[in-house]
Amino acid sequence: MSQIRILVADDHEVVRRGLVLVLRQEEDFEIVGETEDGLETVTLCRTVTPDLVLLDWKMPKMNGLKAAKLIKEEFPNIRTLVLSGAPVETAVLDALDQGVDGFIHKDVSSAGLAHAIRVVANGGSYLGPQVTQALLEKSRKGEQSDEIVPLSPRELEIVKLMATSSTYKEMGNQLNISETTVHTHVKRIFAKMDQPNRTQTVITALRLGLIEL
Repeated sequence: MSQIRILVADDHEVVRRGLVLVLRQEEDFEIVGETEDGLETVTLCRTVTPDLVLLDWKMPKMNGLKAAKLIKEEFPNIRTLVLSGAPVETAVLDALDQGVDGFIHKDVSSAGLAHAIRVVANGGSYLGPQVTQALLEKSRKGEQSDEIVPLSPRELEIVKLMATSSTYKEMGNQLNISETTVHTHVKRIFAKMDQPNRTQTVITALRLGLIEL
């Protein structure tokens, strides 16, 4: 079984230790480090090179969103999942445009957190239910765009599935096409929508009114 190497960053020791204890119950998870602020997290990534960094949103010296952005700039292959106990704010949604791979609330169950980690670690994006709802509300309140993105019916189907927690393999199963074909469509969607990854593509599709959640 391939191990997912995880760095856990949270300034509250009790919360951080609790996360570590929970994650160590999963056979495919390996905790390679713990940090208590964003700056230390970026620095430690240079030493332990984790597969995924689990980041608290609000930390001293540097918040989790800023740390995630710097990690992505220096280590594009490291996946980032942000945890928050606070309500979703517009600033957080806008920060998703900067390359965070996932965002989830701390009230998630242990199984839900493990699922989110696996989705993100395997190249997908994950938005918890609260974030998804906030995106929906934001898209409803935002100005309608006149921009037209020429997506094919199949590409539109895939964009809709990209707004769920489905992996590319699961998308292929639902559409009766291979995972390789899904990846090909996704690359074309990224190019047509001028977006670098799945999360930004979903946000843009919502803002353009191409999909609804």
